[in-house]
Amino acid sequence: MIEKLIEKAEILMESLPYIKTFNSKTFVIKYGGSAMLDEDLKKSIIHDIILLKYIGINPVIVHGGGPAVTKYLDKMGIKSKFVNGLRVTDKETMNIVQMVLVGKINLEIVSMLNLYGGKGIGLTGKDSNLIIARKHLPEMQYDAQGKNEEAIDLGFVGEIEKIDPTPIEFLCKMGYIPVISPIGVGLDGESYNINADAVAGEIAQALKAEKLIMLTDVDGIYEVPDNKSTKITALTLDKAMQMISSNKISGGMIPKVKACMNATSNGVKRTHIIDGNEKHSILLEIFTDKGIGTMVTKD
Repeated sequence: MIEKLIEKAEILMESLPYIKTFNSKTFVIKYGGSAMLDEDLKKSIIHDIILLKYIGINPVIVHGGGPAVTKYLDKMGIKSKFVNGLRVTDKETMNIVQMVLVGKINLEIVSMLNLYGGKGIGLTGKDSNLIIARKHLPEMQYDAQGKNEEAIDLGFVGEIEKIDPTPIEFLCKMGYIPVISPIGVGLDGESYNINADAVAGEIAQALKAEKLIMLTDVDGIYEVPDNKSTKITALTLDKAMQMISSNKISGGMIPKVKACMNATSNGVKRTHIIDGNEKHSILLEIFTDKGIGTMVTKD
């Protein structure tokens, strides 16, 4: 019994230098993937984030919710269409995206934070013009032979024009944990659906965050795709670009890695890609000497 207690004390001592270093720093956490579906994992992640707040770190949550949106669209008989990984979003789909992301997922995360002792508060990019967006340019789509190029209008899909960090900074200072839905507002007042990875990366830059942490369904980036024994613990920007070009990084991992790359290039000190399905993955990455995921670095 005493050995286990000593082991716990040693773990706390290992974390002490990190707690001291990160006091009053801002961490942006992109919350997505299957970790949003499992109740035990949701509780674990929420508890970890509340703990960060209690020890003097300012966590800011940016959440996704694509699978939940698809599920609701299916129920309503609306077929989801994607072009190069981006959801084609007409007016009806945009209304459902807002309903699910803001009215369900955001509200649920905020409620859990409050239930377990935190002070969560929900935001969208429309609140105080937090995220100014512009319409995404048409995506070029090719046939199976890589020919017959076609420009596809994505509808109400947006790109980030500007982030105003002031409301987030104020809320953090007042003791709240901001929870942000990736909905932007255009200069015309229209709502735009924005990739949550991109939003997390841009918010991390605007806040001059100490860390950007991407919760995913894998435990990092692999040198050989799907081969866990080849996990890369530190990935440089040059190496990341090479791996994207050679399709070693593909699909849904591309926007996550690109968000980390952009953030690393624009003032965010550390960016991490970790497995959200591992209990206490956030704490293990931040407060242990080895960490558990892939860190994207300049060099």
